[in-house]
Amino acid sequence: MSAKNSKPKTKNSQDRRIWLLIGATALVAALFVPFSQLFLHVEYDYTLRTVALGGALLGVVSGVLGCFAVLRRQSLLGDALSHAALPGVAIAFLLVGRDLGLLLVGAGVTSWLGVYFIRLLTNTTRIKQDAAMGIVLAAWFAAGIALLVYIQARPDASQAGLDSFIFGQAAAIVERDVQLIAVVGAVSFVVLGLFWKEFKLITFDAEFAGASGFRVNLLNMLLSTLIVVAIVLGLQLAGVILMVGMLIASGIAARQWTNHLGQMVILSAVFGAFAGSTGAIVSAVDADIPTGPLIVVVAFLLVVTSLAFAPGRGLVWMLLRQRNDRRRFAAQTMLQDLYHYATDHGAADTAAPESFLFGVRGAAAKIGLQQLHARGQAQPRDGAWMLTSAGIEAAARDDRNNQLWSVYRQYADDLDLPSVAEDRQQEVTQVLPADAVARLERQLDRLRTAASDVTES
Repeated sequence: MSAKNSKPKTKNSQDRRIWLLIGATALVAALFVPFSQLFLHVEYDYTLRTVALGGALLGVVSGVLGCFAVLRRQSLLGDALSHAALPGVAIAFLLVGRDLGLLLVGAGVTSWLGVYFIRLLTNTTRIKQDAAMGIVLAAWFAAGIALLVYIQARPDASQAGLDSFIFGQAAAIVERDVQLIAVVGAVSFVVLGLFWKEFKLITFDAEFAGASGFRVNLLNMLLSTLIVVAIVLGLQLAGVILMVGMLIASGIAARQWTNHLGQMVILSAVFGAFAGSTGAIVSAVDADIPTGPLIVVVAFLLVVTSLAFAPGRGLVWMLLRQRNDRRRFAAQTMLQDLYHYATDHGAADTAAPESFLFGVRGAAAKIGLQQLHARGQAQPRDGAWMLTSAGIEAAARDDRNNQLWSVYRQYADDLDLPSVAEDRQQEVTQVLPADAVARLERQLDRLRTAASDVTES
């Protein structure tokens, strides 16, 4: 199959793998409900249903919007903005009392001011973005803590529980809060859909977007505002400290499985919903287990699983590829060693002493000989190894390929050959066009003839 035809096939297999993963995640989440009832003895009362649904919806919203923070390498932005929400909660309480909607509005205002301050510092000073985020994180959070201490020292007791915004208090979520997450999240998705192409462009190439006439600063502020919305929605569930985990964990996990933004966003939403609902259900096993931290723990487990097993990027597959590469390289090296030893000592089927092979290659010789024996290209004989007919044919072909690459390296300019990356693991006939290979072969034959004439003289 040609490379042109193999690309669509590879893309289709990757798409199929992503949809299978989405389906498997949804199936595991669905099966976890009866599993938790049978084995964990979880009772799905009103509170648990509300918290689980709220956690799932918040996981979807934060997972989708968190993808852009991950891709833009602004994970610290979520941490800074979540901490920046705390003084807004305190100021709103001092002004209007303990109305959850107004407290969240206050949190959103100070978080957005944190975004604006970060932009102001990076655009008007020499301070880098990470330093500006660190300044906002520390200063805004310190101001919030100071205000909370002041509020707690007041004589009235109505402020009790306000510090739950630091770590979250999932049990306090009611049906109205779930509806708020759903409505605000839906509005955020509408905005995201309307500006999808623009957000995609500034995420991957902001300079090109600016050169093309897009208002990059405005788009950056709009995207940051959507991230602020996700953070504010999750304050009651996860708190200002752990909200960054919900924001970026699902996106990090999804990024390991795909290179396509659309697939990443969908997969991150599914991962977020799974973490939010599963964490809430597991926390119901014991009343002393906090819901917000457990949701983040489940999200972290998804990240670890993705880092380990995602095809193409997973650590497990990387280790397997490295092992296979070592084996393939050892086999190729040993094939050439056996071939050169045999041809230097008479015929191509001459056996090479095992002691000689181990002395030259060490432990790699054992791996290479095992691979060649498994392929049927070499066989042992009385403490020595010899190539089979299949091994002789493969070694001769590999030896000629190496010689052609050597000629290409030395005479590519003289022979007016196209410029390609030298890769001796590939057949030169698969890299260069036929007329270029023919010129290489004629040059190789001329060099061999010249070397033969020099030897005879």
